[in-house]
Amino acid sequence: MKEKFLIIILFLSINVLSQDKKYFDAPFGGGGGYTPGWIFVNLDELNKQLVSFGSGQLSKSGFYTSGGAGFVYIGFVPNLRIGGMGFGGSTSTSAFIGEFEKEAVYKIGGGGVTVEYTLPLVKNMAISVGAVIGGGSIQIELYKNRGNFDWKDLWYQFTKDPSTLNFSRRISNSFFLLSPTLNIDIPFYRFLSFRLGGGYQLAVGKSWKVENEKQLSNVPSKLNGNSFFIQSGIFFGFFSY
Repeated sequence: MKEKFLIIILFLSINVLSQDKKYFDAPFGGGGGYTPGWIFVNLDELNKQLVSFGSGQLSKSGFYTSGGAGFVYIGFVPNLRIGGMGFGGSTSTSAFIGEFEKEAVYKIGGGGVTVEYTLPLVKNMAISVGAVIGGGSIQIELYKNRGNFDWKDLWYQFTKDPSTLNFSRRISNSFFLLSPTLNIDIPFYRFLSFRLGGGYQLAVGKSWKVENEKQLSNVPSKLNGNSFFIQSGIFFGFFSY
């Protein structure tokens, strides 16, 4: 019985692999999954200030992001697929200056609707050009702390000790994003697909805020969400290229 079952499974697997992928005149299907990536953000203006702050500089070689994405081919427009995606990541640096620890954290995230066109001349995989249209945000956190905190001392510093040397700031920026993209999706047994791609994120939004939504002016224009990114992914669904 076990041998018959294995033979049936083997037959079905071979049958799936041997199917002609031209049952559809254009790519068909859709799915979703996990999309790890790597983003390169211009942090030069921030690093200039971190030198005097004393936390050390943030890496210029980019940092890891994670997120998810999904898409579906819309049959009435051949080769066109629509979907959505989201991502987020952060990088940080810290150092001890005397008895104080100084730390800087940079976070970026975003997401939106994806619109892509799969090149019809390529078979057995999907090479797609398109764009992400949506929004994102940047958050910068700065800390200068001496040791751990005590509940009573924490409130004492706010009410009776304004000269405390502990310090923190949170700076944020929200932006509209438009990201041209190029993705290559390689199917595996039609129900699993692997992705490798990239793009460039264009960020529009110069309004910066600090702490509890107070306006922050004179932020350098080069400190923004414009960034090149590399993306990979593993998708589950149905894929016929």
